[in-house]
Amino acid sequence: MVDSPAPTPRPAAPSAAPGAPAASAPGPAPVAPAAATAPVDADAAAIPTEESITPDQVRMALRRVKDPELNLNIIDLGLVYDIRVDGSAVTIDMSLTSPGCPSGPEIMEDAERQVRAVPGVTAATMNLVWTPFWSPDRIEPRVRAYLGM
Repeated sequence: MVDSPAPTPRPAAPSAAPGAPAASAPGPAPVAPAAATAPVDADAAAIPTEESITPDQVRMALRRVKDPELNLNIIDLGLVYDIRVDGSAVTIDMSLTSPGCPSGPEIMEDAERQVRAVPGVTAATMNLVWTPFWSPDRIEPRVRAYLGM
């Protein structure tokens, strides 16, 4: 028997199609040039304009203000009677559950702080009003049902 020579290893077949450019050495892939766009001022886009302040935004901020004795927010309690927005100035007419409410100053200060925190608001005026006098009938119906009223 004649010993045949050991087979020689074949080079690996090219992975690219015939005629395609050869692969480059490993490293970061080339990045396609970005499309030309106008520069965007991200800060300007994030700052609301005065016209964008709405009573609903203010109402949502006031939902964070709670009467500490009842643990309900002043919107659901019906303590906020009116919200007026004039440019960047906000005026709130609100009441308390009673003229002798011991938490009155705390509630009023917290309400003003929450309104001033709304983006775009530069002035907040809180008017404490007693007409009409507050009663449990002003509580949101769903909250009254929850309370069993």
